[in-house]
Amino acid sequence: MARKTVRKTDRWKTKNWYQVVAPEMFGRSVICETFADAPEKLIGRTVSVTVGDMVKDFSKQNTKLHFTITDVSGDTAGTSFTGHQMTNDYIGSLIKRQTSRIDANLEVYTKDGYRMRIKPTCFTTHRAKTSQIEAVRKSVEELIHDRARKLDFEKLIEEVVNGKLSAKVYRSIKTIYPMRRVEILKTEITGTPVGK
Repeated sequence: MARKTVRKTDRWKTKNWYQVVAPEMFGRSVICETFADAPEKLIGRTVSVTVGDMVKDFSKQNTKLHFTITDVSGDTAGTSFTGHQMTNDYIGSLIKRQTSRIDANLEVYTKDGYRMRIKPTCFTTHRAKTSQIEAVRKSVEELIHDRARKLDFEKLIEEVVNGKLSAKVYRSIKTIYPMRRVEILKTEITGTPVGK
């Protein structure tokens, strides 16, 4: 008895390509292209891109921006910014012998009510004493809390990504102990205002 042949559907032919774009605060730049067989399956998907790839500047490959797809219109998928992170290779290159690395991990609230986790990291020129490390960490936390309270969410993220916030921290704490480098290692959006 002859078997009935069942033609398999090519799954790739049923999928459509979508352009994933950054939020307005990043100029709606194209982050990447992705595919799905239904637009609703894109919602909630996370995508990452380096700042260098987004602005076409190879010198800025050490910072990754993270986004979550929130909506789809036609063949374009919109996103919201969820945080950033410096690459491990870059941070590793900053660690030197006979120096100190000072980390902080703080939760801040922006002027417009966003809650964020911010992780700054500081690298000294020489090995610091415990009391000096604590003084630096306290100053860093106070400055970042104060800056967050004064800025809207988008402006704070702008200062993080373009390095202005880390530069402000550097200038503030180098009077406590000589610094070689200050970076905002990671940010994460942990809460949004009602209605956002």
